[in-house]
Amino acid sequence: MNRVRNSVMTFLIVLVIGSIAWAQYGRGWRRGRVDPSQIDPADIDRNGVPTWEKDTEFQQDVFTFARIHYTSYRDRPGRGKWDTDWPDSDLNFSFRLQQLTSLKVDPNGKIVRLDDPELFDYPFIYIIEPGEMMLTEPEVQGLRRYLLNGGFLMVDDFWGEYEWDTFYQNLKRVFPDREPQELPLEHEIFHCVYDLTEKPQIPSINHYLSGRRTERWDATEAHYRGLFDDDGRMMAIICHNTDLGDGWEREGVDSGYFHEYSEKWAYPLGINIVTYAMTH
Repeated sequence: MNRVRNSVMTFLIVLVIGSIAWAQYGRGWRRGRVDPSQIDPADIDRNGVPTWEKDTEFQQDVFTFARIHYTSYRDRPGRGKWDTDWPDSDLNFSFRLQQLTSLKVDPNGKIVRLDDPELFDYPFIYIIEPGEMMLTEPEVQGLRRYLLNGGFLMVDDFWGEYEWDTFYQNLKRVFPDREPQELPLEHEIFHCVYDLTEKPQIPSINHYLSGRRTERWDATEAHYRGLFDDDGRMMAIICHNTDLGDGWEREGVDSGYFHEYSEKWAYPLGINIVTYAMTH
């Protein structure tokens, strides 16, 4: 992990001056119901997302968007909340990182479990929709070791008090003595590449098309909380009452949604989070 982190940290983020010519793709529809964990990422239908070759001299020293396959109490065989928005969100976000920054990025992404030793090959991991998460003890131990050894976790797309309580119970099993802290707008993570003027609340496209900004009555305000180690390093950012993943997945579905949420908030904040994670 340290070798990957040190190599990636050498790449400076390139700020895009002026307006960005964002290419839009006709994608975002729900894929066939197959088990993503059984698919070689290189064999995934990219649905129009461009691909690229990794530098032959840095095959292993690239940023890989690693999605966590975790346990939920209503999992179906091979499927669960963990694969929400997959694969389009992962592919789109990896493409935008490659396009808009000088970060060298794997075009395919990765699915990995918290109890898999391979977890430690990836300095950044992503958990989506943890509102029904029920980690096994090996998953709890794996996540604790990963974060304390320098890894960074982004949690996204869960709404309301019930889902927060479920996630929080799992978090306290990982770190009984640590509390997540609300991040102020002044925190560097909101300004390190793109200078955000607010902590955005990003709805799913279905809620947007229905004229709603939130997905639940008890989720009127977006919260961004950090979890820190003993040295003050942020180990995780917890994005609650907001949905960056849909902003990535559904960028090509509706031009209004794209301009209001994907282009304006979801990609800038996602790029900020990755940049912050890889340089701190």
